[in-house]
Amino acid sequence: YVMRKVLVMGGVILTAGVVAIAAPDKKEMAERIQNAAVVLDEIHKAPDNDIPNDLWAKASCVGVLPSVKKDAFIVGGEYGKGVMSCRNGDGWSAPSFIELEKGSIGFQIGGESVDLVYLVMNENGVRHMIANKVSLGAEASAAAGPVGRDTRAMTDAQMKAEVLSWSRASGVFAGVNLSGGSLRPDVDTNEAMYGKGVTAKSILVDKKIQATADASPFMR
Repeated sequence: YVMRKVLVMGGVILTAGVVAIAAPDKKEMAERIQNAAVVLDEIHKAPDNDIPNDLWAKASCVGVLPSVKKDAFIVGGEYGKGVMSCRNGDGWSAPSFIELEKGSIGFQIGGESVDLVYLVMNENGVRHMIANKVSLGAEASAAAGPVGRDTRAMTDAQMKAEVLSWSRASGVFAGVNLSGGSLRPDVDTNEAMYGKGVTAKSILVDKKIQATADASPFMR
């Protein structure tokens, strides 16, 4: 009986500990937004390593996953975290938190970590992005994005893709195809930031949520 009680209490303590560890942290949320803003700013300032301006103008949404560890592409079950915003008239929606699952992404990147940026190019892609989980390359067509100031050299696959993506590792910026991975809304973090019941759809599509002060660097 005593041993059973000890095991039960141990399970309760362990469960509480897991919940405490998993709970989203306000500081971590603010840092995730800030780091995403830094990635966009640094890419935009690079004279020859920018995302073409006309793609920015056409994009329905932009997502940034800063400092995704290389191990996330080797060891199953690991993933990267970032934020995503969708166009709202002349501006952009509040950022929604996102997660990238490794799946079977068919590429390897040197260096200890990589920054990932993607653009969602049409409304069909947006519809996929607000689902519980979207498989890139299967449910949403994906291609490596072109690098430079214009898109005259874009391939047919790039022009038709719903999601174009880029990576930056060890100072090297290049298009990268995320097919084989999957994106999903970070439900717990969205609710921790904006309130219970707030979904990616209400943030990105319905535009019912106002961006917090912590989001201002990313919004700029």
